[in-house]
Amino acid sequence: MLKLSKLTDYAVVALVRLGQKSEVTTSPVLSRSTGIPEPTVAKVLKILATQGIVSSQRGARGGYRLARPLEEISIAAVIQAIDGPISLTTCVDGGDCDARSTCGLGGQWDMVNAAIRHALSAITLADMKNHTVTDRLGGLHVPPMPDGPEATA
Repeated sequence: MLKLSKLTDYAVVALVRLGQKSEVTTSPVLSRSTGIPEPTVAKVLKILATQGIVSSQRGARGGYRLARPLEEISIAAVIQAIDGPISLTTCVDGGDCDARSTCGLGGQWDMVNAAIRHALSAITLADMKNHTVTDRLGGLHVPPMPDGPEATA
């Protein structure tokens, strides 16, 4: 199953909330406004700061702010900042694979992975905030899950 880590999910929530604030915001304030535990918010913000997605300000009036607008931060950038490269299998992008000589799928996962990266790169945090992901993806229809309601993205 493909699933984002909780930390990436929390990062998206925290970044969208941070984007709604014009002033520098502390991790305790962000924690209270998102419901994410403060140590987790602090950890996420520290990672995002090292990746240049947020900027930090030290001192008595310190805290965090977005390094660039929500419109310029893709979901792919957040995933890569928190979880590392987007890679569906170990053989994607020339990675090591024990079964490379026998599986017969060489290079096929690269195309699937590139399509997913492309879609995630096209969706910004502003799209998430404004509920415009469907618009961004050109009305892509997402089929219903086998045991769940139909969804569109």
